[in-house]
Amino acid sequence: MDTLLNVLEASKIIGVSPDTIRRWDKKGLVKATRSTLNHRLFNIVELQRIQSKISGNHKGNNYKILKAKKKSKYSVVELFAGAGGTALGFHNAGLKHALLTDWDKNATDTLKKNNPAWNVVHDDVTKIDFSGIAADIVEAGFPCQAFSAAGKKLGFEDVRGTMFFEFARAIKEIKPKIAMGENVKGLLKHDNGKTLNIIVDVLKNLGYKVAYKVLRAQYLDVPQKRERLVILAIREDLDLPFLFPKEQDYTISLKEALENCPKSPGQIYPQRKREILEKIPPGGYWRDLPLDLRKEYMKASFYMEGGKTGMARRLSWDEPSLTLTCAPAQKQTERCHPEETRPLTVREYARIQTFPDDWEFVGSVSSQYKQIGNAVPTNLGYHMGRCLIAMLNNKPDLKTMDVVEKNNSDFPIPKQIILL
Repeated sequence: MDTLLNVLEASKIIGVSPDTIRRWDKKGLVKATRSTLNHRLFNIVELQRIQSKISGNHKGNNYKILKAKKKSKYSVVELFAGAGGTALGFHNAGLKHALLTDWDKNATDTLKKNNPAWNVVHDDVTKIDFSGIAADIVEAGFPCQAFSAAGKKLGFEDVRGTMFFEFARAIKEIKPKIAMGENVKGLLKHDNGKTLNIIVDVLKNLGYKVAYKVLRAQYLDVPQKRERLVILAIREDLDLPFLFPKEQDYTISLKEALENCPKSPGQIYPQRKREILEKIPPGGYWRDLPLDLRKEYMKASFYMEGGKTGMARRLSWDEPSLTLTCAPAQKQTERCHPEETRPLTVREYARIQTFPDDWEFVGSVSSQYKQIGNAVPTNLGYHMGRCLIAMLNNKPDLKTMDVVEKNNSDFPIPKQIILL
């Protein structure tokens, strides 16, 4: 077992300041463990690995598209499939698809172009009859704008929020062994937890046991700090374990992800914006500008409260990317290339979301950015796909999966499963 040390002990051993370790922790480069006294403890081997990577002594590249060697017998129906992040991840894990559906024509054309054998339906989900379909798993990344901090926060009063009920209808009609939903982390606290309570209650009323967890993509072979809430539901008549992927002790840097990335189209900055962003160092943001340029660039936002850390933000080679949005040049969530003063390109976006280079996206450049930005990272989908297969086989892989004991109690689920 690797040694866990507090920040002062660790800093002496690896020869960096305590503040450096705290900064690595804040940036999501290392995982801290809480002691019984609520002190933050660090894995010394993990810290040494991060130090080696940042100092340039790290050899090799951890970036790869994960694929299982064997296929399983289990099938999936996927709602709101988008451009196929989860679908490809599941496919690479060994699952087969009975049906994929989405209302976005470019997204469904993307799915068809890359895997013509898939049964892809372009339609309004409210018009699809699921009653004649057989599948072991129903999965849905139901539209999350209603729950996101970036949205209107209207939850089920927002028409997009009601798409969860189409997911529930598919579960009711198909009666799968397992259902999986995914959403933004903000759903945990939306409306003081009432929205999530409704979701859990609906699933329980359909005859399913429920557990959920926030997955941090940067510890699951994705070069991006992206958090997704995964909700698992197991049919009450089945004695199967809840499994979530175990976080790894390394991250993948943007430099590793973008090595030899193919050229592709991308947005460009207006001249004045480019002139200002030229002055931002790798990993920096608006506070790195002279005062006069801060005011010019920020305008009214300069005088508002809050860190506004996404504004005039340049990514860093040595870290995973910040969470990708639907456009790389939005003022509030800037994603400027670490070295060149330009937004990330389409293929760079795809690399960061762990789509393979031969996965083609249909539509305009802005549509391609949107499809990629909305996707679940393929490798995150792979890890969940492997967990779903192990759940159905009732054979957990204890090296790569966290096992959750069967829970029949009322909401809330045990605290160790809910990462607030």
